Amino acid sequence: MIGDQQLSSNNDNYRRSNNTNAHFLTSASISNINDNIPTESKRKHNRTEDDQSRNRSISHYNSNYAISAGLEAQSSQFVPNHSNSLLSDILNQTPPLPHYNNARTRETTQYDGSDSEWLDYPSSRSDSPRMPYYYGSRSANDGDIFGQLSGDIHDSNRYLHCAPSTESLIAVLEAKRNRTPKGINATTNNSRSGSGLQSPAFSQNETSADTLIQGRGTLYPAWTAVAHFQNLPSVQTIQEIFVELKNLFGFQYDNMINMLDHLMVMLDSRSSRMKPAMALLTLHADYIGGPNANYRKWYFAAQLDLDDAIGDMNAATGIVLEDQEENTSGYKRTLAEAEDAWRTKMERMTDNERVRQLALWLLLWGEASVIRFCPEVLCFIFKLADDSWEKRSPSENAPEGQYLDQIITPLYDFVKNQVYRKEKNNSFVRRDKDHDEVIGYDDVNQLFWYPENIDRLVLNDKSKLKDVEPHLKYKSLKDINWKKAFKKTFKEKRSWMHLAVNFNRIWIIHIVFFWYFISANSGILYLNDDKDIAETETPVMLSIVALGGALATLMIMFGSFVEYLYVPMNVQKISILFRRMFLLFLILVLNSAPSIYCIKINRTGTLPMAVSLVQLLVSIITSVFFAITPQSRLFVRIKKKDERKTFANQTFTASFPHLKRADRYISIGLWVCVFGCKLLESYFFIALSFKDPLRAMANMRVANCQDAIAGSLLCSYMPSFSLGLMLLMELVLFFLDTYLWYVIWNTIFSVARSFYLGISIWSPWRNIFSRLPKRMYAKILASTELDLEIHPKLLCSQIWNALVFSMFREHLLSADHVSKLLYRQIPGIGSAKPSLKSPAFFVSQEDVAFKTEYYQQNSEAHRRIHFFAQSLTTPMPESLAVPNMPTFTVMIPHYGEKIILSLREIIREDDKSTRITLLEYLKKLHPFEWDNFVKDTKVLADESDQQDEPKDLPNLSVSAKSYSNMSTMTDEKTERQHKIDDLPFYCVGFKSSAPEYTLRTRIWASLRSQTLYRTITGFMNYQKAIKLLYQIETPELYSKVNQSVDREVELNEMTNRKFRFLVAMQRYASFNAEEQENVEYILKHYPDLQIAYLDTEKVDTGSQEVDENTVAEKVYYSVLIDGHCGLTADGKRVPKFRIRLPGNPILGDGKSDNQNTALIYYRGEYLQLIDANQDNYLEECIKIRNVLGEFEEMHPSNGSPYANNNLEKSPVAIVGAREYIFSENVGILGDVAAGKEQTFGTLTQRIMATIGGKLHYGHPDFLNAIFMTTRGGVSKAQKGLHLNEDIYAGMNAFERGGRIKHVEYYQCGKGRDLGFGSVLNFVTKIGSGMGEQMLSREYYYLGTQLPLDRFLTFFYAHPGFHINNIFIMLSIHMFMFVFLFVAATSIPLTLCEYDVDLPPEAALTPEGCYNLGPVFDWLKRVVISIFAIIFVSFLPLFLQELTERGFFRALTRLCKHMLSLSPLFEIFVTQTYANSILNNLTFGGAAYIATGRGFAITRLPFSLLYSRFADTSIYSGARLTIILLFGSFVIWMPHLVYFWITVMALILSPFVFNPHQFSLTDFLIDYREYIRWLSRGNGITNKNSWISFCRFTRTRTTGVKKKQLGDPKNWSSQVQARARFGVVLFSEVILPFLLAFICTTAYIYIRSFDPTDNTKPNSGPSALLRVGIISFGPILLNAGILAVLFGVSVSGGCIAAMCCGVKFGATIAAIAHGWAVLNFIIFFEIFYFLENWNFTHVLLGMIAVGAVQRFILKLMTLVLLTREFSGDQSNQGWWSGRWYGRGLGWHALTQPLREYVCKIVEMSMFATDFIMGHFILFFLFIICLVPGIDKWHSLMLFWLKPTDQVQKPIYTSSQRSKRKRIAVFYGMLLVILFIVFVGLLAAPAILGPKLNLKISLPI
Repeated sequence: MIGDQQLSSNNDNYRRSNNTNAHFLTSASISNINDNIPTESKRKHNRTEDDQSRNRSISHYNSNYAISAGLEAQSSQFVPNHSNSLLSDILNQTPPLPHYNNARTRETTQYDGSDSEWLDYPSSRSDSPRMPYYYGSRSANDGDIFGQLSGDIHDSNRYLHCAPSTESLIAVLEAKRNRTPKGINATTNNSRSGSGLQSPAFSQNETSADTLIQGRGTLYPAWTAVAHFQNLPSVQTIQEIFVELKNLFGFQYDNMINMLDHLMVMLDSRSSRMKPAMALLTLHADYIGGPNANYRKWYFAAQLDLDDAIGDMNAATGIVLEDQEENTSGYKRTLAEAEDAWRTKMERMTDNERVRQLALWLLLWGEASVIRFCPEVLCFIFKLADDSWEKRSPSENAPEGQYLDQIITPLYDFVKNQVYRKEKNNSFVRRDKDHDEVIGYDDVNQLFWYPENIDRLVLNDKSKLKDVEPHLKYKSLKDINWKKAFKKTFKEKRSWMHLAVNFNRIWIIHIVFFWYFISANSGILYLNDDKDIAETETPVMLSIVALGGALATLMIMFGSFVEYLYVPMNVQKISILFRRMFLLFLILVLNSAPSIYCIKINRTGTLPMAVSLVQLLVSIITSVFFAITPQSRLFVRIKKKDERKTFANQTFTASFPHLKRADRYISIGLWVCVFGCKLLESYFFIALSFKDPLRAMANMRVANCQDAIAGSLLCSYMPSFSLGLMLLMELVLFFLDTYLWYVIWNTIFSVARSFYLGISIWSPWRNIFSRLPKRMYAKILASTELDLEIHPKLLCSQIWNALVFSMFREHLLSADHVSKLLYRQIPGIGSAKPSLKSPAFFVSQEDVAFKTEYYQQNSEAHRRIHFFAQSLTTPMPESLAVPNMPTFTVMIPHYGEKIILSLREIIREDDKSTRITLLEYLKKLHPFEWDNFVKDTKVLADESDQQDEPKDLPNLSVSAKSYSNMSTMTDEKTERQHKIDDLPFYCVGFKSSAPEYTLRTRIWASLRSQTLYRTITGFMNYQKAIKLLYQIETPELYSKVNQSVDREVELNEMTNRKFRFLVAMQRYASFNAEEQENVEYILKHYPDLQIAYLDTEKVDTGSQEVDENTVAEKVYYSVLIDGHCGLTADGKRVPKFRIRLPGNPILGDGKSDNQNTALIYYRGEYLQLIDANQDNYLEECIKIRNVLGEFEEMHPSNGSPYANNNLEKSPVAIVGAREYIFSENVGILGDVAAGKEQTFGTLTQRIMATIGGKLHYGHPDFLNAIFMTTRGGVSKAQKGLHLNEDIYAGMNAFERGGRIKHVEYYQCGKGRDLGFGSVLNFVTKIGSGMGEQMLSREYYYLGTQLPLDRFLTFFYAHPGFHINNIFIMLSIHMFMFVFLFVAATSIPLTLCEYDVDLPPEAALTPEGCYNLGPVFDWLKRVVISIFAIIFVSFLPLFLQELTERGFFRALTRLCKHMLSLSPLFEIFVTQTYANSILNNLTFGGAAYIATGRGFAITRLPFSLLYSRFADTSIYSGARLTIILLFGSFVIWMPHLVYFWITVMALILSPFVFNPHQFSLTDFLIDYREYIRWLSRGNGITNKNSWISFCRFTRTRTTGVKKKQLGDPKNWSSQVQARARFGVVLFSEVILPFLLAFICTTAYIYIRSFDPTDNTKPNSGPSALLRVGIISFGPILLNAGILAVLFGVSVSGGCIAAMCCGVKFGATIAAIAHGWAVLNFIIFFEIFYFLENWNFTHVLLGMIAVGAVQRFILKLMTLVLLTREFSGDQSNQGWWSGRWYGRGLGWHALTQPLREYVCKIVEMSMFATDFIMGHFILFFLFIICLVPGIDKWHSLMLFWLKPTDQVQKPIYTSSQRSKRKRIAVFYGMLLVILFIVFVGLLAAPAILGPKLNLKISLPI
């Protein structure tokens, strides 16, 4: 690693130049620059007129906008290159390179003013061989710093290089496209029948190597250059091996040449930095035989070494027959001996054998399709195929495709049939099975872990595979009955009990310590009431506390029992369970038995004290032992060295990488700090402070209360019920405290590490800018490989200038900024040589005296330059020379993400609810960049206008003419006209509608949105970076003159050797015309970009007649194309590779299958996984060699990997990197999402990687390709279960021994969700995915096997975050119910005057009072605790900003968040996280959600927001609001303000964060839409209706029938399964019942006292009866009305259909729904009357009534309703009375009864939604009346000044008139309803007591 401490030794002689003759470019000196260039330099740059034109085009700012043919349905043209003349002049001052007369003899150029320290260089050299990529001699050509780099920089820039002439540019692009492709092509001359491909002329069964190598002139230089001299297999020999394997096993031709190229690129990559012989040896070791090879691990885990040791005898089970044992003389081979024999075998293997094994593995892997997710299956197939090689028949030739058809397809069919079933119309529908019934990839894979399973494999003829000769077993694979072979190895049952198993230690730590703390302070519950006696009962207290050990034991027993619900039982596991249970029972007795003596027999004395102390010691030892020991290690004997019983489990699930000693200390130290602070704070703040309220409530008994039915039991023990809820509240807070301290200490440790790494700006000793040039030389360049004679300053200047120009091209810098940032060439005086002057920027950034502006403050350029400088202060691996660096691939999965924005999308509003176009919004977000873009566009237009000018001014630059013309325009009218003419440029970016102009605007917008084009162009900077570095470090490229063409070819070849770009574009074959054109545009300009996609061919059915609804069977292909592939007549690309698949590979949720399908086309040793909404920058790409160095494979040892088996380190599997969220600062929601990603991806991962807790999160991680592809790939893909597919690859790598690192010096751009809906969609996807993760076997393995500190790290970094969210929302609900009970308890009681300073034994006043003062104080502390727990989430972001951007930026961002109401959003997000996990664990149905990452500039309708979030948050918030309202009326305290904010956040957040929600006219028009939404959908089907929303929420419980109605084309391939009764019983029945019981108990309590005298019991009717009637009455009345209406609809529906059409059904529905609302209001008013107009009592009563009704409706839904039909026929049949003709069949006889139950439930739900929706609208309506609220609301959302905000949309007079009429009408309706609702609430309270009604009712 290169750190700052090494810089001085590497750069002792570096000093800043202080040449006084240097001058900066100013506007006054523009015209004099050319005169200052030395004559010699001018002479060197003298070129022909064409060259001058070309150089001018290069030096000008490269717009790089181009257009492909027909992109805008117009003529094919390309945009010319342009720039400001200022830049043209600046480039003339860039310094020249030294001239070399000979490649070996160079003259050092001494610059005036530069220091001698640049001339001393380290003499050390890397041991790696340097392999320059020569194609002949190269010339040195003196040129400027940037000029010599122009070709590659322009060609690879995201603003693509264009020539002034359209035709010339087309010619260049065509030449690029038709260039000979790199490596081995997949196409030959003749067409293969039926495939559309070109295939070889020879027979498919007689492929030869000769045919492959003909015409293939591109070699692999690092391998081929020395392979012949070192007797290594040549390319010819390797090809022959591939051909022989292809012919023997029947591999596909395209698979063979694809894998041949794959292997050769891998060998070439490794041979670049080590000897080719060592490259082959290490590659074979990594794949097959090395200590880290997965195949070797499997070989010994499955005990196949015993097979090879004994010979042909089958020893897979370790059983040796008696006669066989005699033959082996009783010899039993040990594991150590077997491993020694293996190493010897691998060491002695010939190079050809190694190549053959590598080729065989790759060929098997390349065609395995989805079986690649099962690595041990491939190991098994490879073993059998390798065994069959030895006794192969020389003449044996398998037909092409035999391996796919006979080996892979049966396995694929088994996996597919587990998830999908085939319908009669040939379509596939997902089976109605949950994960525990599906034998997935992991179950299939784990069959081959254990020798006894392999032994049981049975062929179709009932014989066993083990009885077949080894060399014949491969051929027998096709005869295996896979259906009988596979079984579940882990049951992912949908249950909360997974948490009890996986995280048992978490519950033990918290619950046991909570017991210790609370029981020690709860003496009043178990000690004698006499204080003097109680003081002698210390043994009792100690014994009670010591029962925590028994509690821990019970929890372990429960977890051990539940564990075997998920792990299939067998005899061995039953014996383990019984043994464990027996030992645990003994421990339980040991911990609990002494309590019998101390509590029951002898409570005082010395002996009880001794017994209790011993018991406490045993309890602590027990608790600590169970907390520390992983569950899988409980009572397990220590494994012997050669023990092999659990070898497979250890190898594949518990080979966790070891931490370095220092990192382990940090890990332990972190958790010591967390739990030290947590336990200390929890004891004093939670346990000790609970003592007083516990004393107050423990012995309190309420007297003089009575209920006619419930008696006095409930009311008299009301304080005890309250105390129980308070204890649960304390336990929840105890859990939450831990996460609070984890966040605090994790942040502190991370910030401390940032100081250590030098990332913090509070590290002034780092001198990030003044030492930047030194660091660039020492860390970016391969300094140890550079020639000492080249001036370091010159090398650094080339890098720096390239970075500056790359930002200028992206419109981030102006020309004036660039002039101040560039290195400058200063002419010498007289005979003195020119000198090189550094920009003052490096000094001025750390000197406050400088006031020069180098870029806009807080701009993108500012951020990028600062991070680049900051990042180089961190330790970094040494860079290898470009020819020596490994090859890597960037892979992007793409499905439906936008490629390039169309003109329509950016200049037109999305819909009528959008007030601003996308382009206008982007202009407001990036005004400086837009201004630069417009200036450049105007220059383009000026140059185009000058093309027809006379040729008498050939040397006058266009820009100079423009400036001259402008200087003469003094007439005011002309100036005004000029500005008017420029308006189109500033409005839309173009004045002409020609494609070359419109495309510029499209690209500008696309590069500032989350598009695939932005991602591709960003990561194509790797090409530019490699070319840049190669040119700088390889002066041999310029050893001769006039070789620019060859130099360009060499640069391109070197880039293609080292970097590949692969897009997994799954849908490419079905793209529409626009998408296809966009892709073609990209391919033409990036011809090396590779696209992998799925293609299909319909199977020819011959003459069979096919029904129109029958889905044609298809053959699937994996296809690869690039920009070099030719075009067919239909515009498609001729495939480079086309590999047939066993079937549709998309069996999972899509992304992982897409990645897996494209994975076979990656090249090199490393993979970078990128999402289609990311970005990259040149300054980050030049660090690629340092990042790859993190894999610790750049400097391999010369020793054999088989020399010994002692591994010093685990291999590095994944290297993670930072992400910059470029969507920050686009409004509050985008910034909140960016902040969360920033803290998780940077601050959290920084410390997680250090202590071994980081996993893989998809992007922008680098992967060790060999390690990952041999262990199941880069993700997992079981449908639903692996929804968050990326993290499973990380867990898989971690379990199998791969290290996961994180780098701070490299970052990629990343887009994030920007709107309320998209953010919540993302949260829902993550939360649902976490619910699935909790069911997975990976969590089981990690949770039960990790050591404690690493287990805690894993838990709190991953599931703990989500469980904490559940606990936060649980704490809010628990507080509300505690508050409800405390408030209800206090209503009829006389409260004491509480003085906290009085002693506990002080007399209470007044007499007979109840002391609830301590309880009220406790409630205040609880509110503070919950507040702190939620708001601590802002701490990481604040400290992250503080350390990296300074205090002012941190404070500003925090204040902006607070003023923008982000706490409301945080609360809502927490609820969404919790709800998504709970729903997933209850109902399942996790699915990938396309979150949508566009800009949130569209106003969403109220009805849409209500329907989307009602079930997740609004209903819950409404229930809590009523409880809080009741409590606030009874007990008001200022602390409740926080909870009012919380409940408002749960209800109002969707509307508060909706753009232009408070525009009054739009709001009232929106109200009309809400009314329509409530009423539509009952006459004709309408998805945007209340009834559709109601049915959707109901189907989660009921499920959907498999029979689908309607048009088969609209049938869904996935049917919602019915929720399992056992799973939903708790959430849908038990929990609602408990809530109903709690609320009813509180109401019964306040009704147990006489209404007129609280000191007397109630003698009237029972409150329980009143709650029952008010709860059931509306439901029964609704049922009666529905019965009547059903009769009306059935009798009159047929007649009405003839005249009324669909209106009849809608009318009946409206009558029913209207009655439901009226019915609800009537019963509410009756209840109001019954409570004597007491609003507080009414509130509590309605809380109880609502809870009871909720329980009833949920019970009816679960018990009485069968599955729904997929269509809406039943609903329409009910209201219209017409049940015929709806496709129901015999169901038409039973559906009316089912629909009757549905309608009863729906009536109550409709009344609730109608009333609740109107209350929300009333509140929002009042806000709308605030003057100017819309502007302030927009300021809050978008962070745009009022002057920059969008003005109101322009409407025609008729539109304005119509909108006004609608607003007036519905405004009046809303006001009338508001008055009615207020009257219904207020009038009874005001008028009721005055009326003094004396109506007596029995309730």
